[in-house]
Amino acid sequence: MTVLTLIPRLSTRLAQVLQSALPEAVVLLAVRLGLASVFWLSGRTKVEGAFTISDTTYFLFAEEYRLQLIPSDLAAVAATTAEHALPILLALGLFTRISALGLLIMTLVIQTFVYPAAWGTHFGWAALALVLLRHGGGRLSADRVVGIP
Repeated sequence: MTVLTLIPRLSTRLAQVLQSALPEAVVLLAVRLGLASVFWLSGRTKVEGAFTISDTTYFLFAEEYRLQLIPSDLAAVAATTAEHALPILLALGLFTRISALGLLIMTLVIQTFVYPAAWGTHFGWAALALVLLRHGGGRLSADRVVGIP
């Protein structure tokens, strides 16, 4: 048996074991929570207390991020709100595809206009969002309970 014949056999066996031992619902839950955690933690750095947008956040949007697409104060409020609301929806698996689309758009804006050198990080976020856009929230989601595909 050569390496060229052994690797496909091992890969096939691994796929069989994982498909039975690791349900898609668990994988999609992990993807939802992984993407949600990135944006939730970012959103929490933008506020003081429960949800008071900090002066530092307004400063960063005006002086460092400089989106040029919308006024900086509006961008600060919109981004901070989205970084709180969309991760909660993802964690619950409610409106999963819409939430993932929102975070994918945010990722593309960040990549294009704010931190273009951080493409490696942003590519990972985009990949997680694309999985959710393609597959939805899975069986362990509120979407499934309310009948959203």
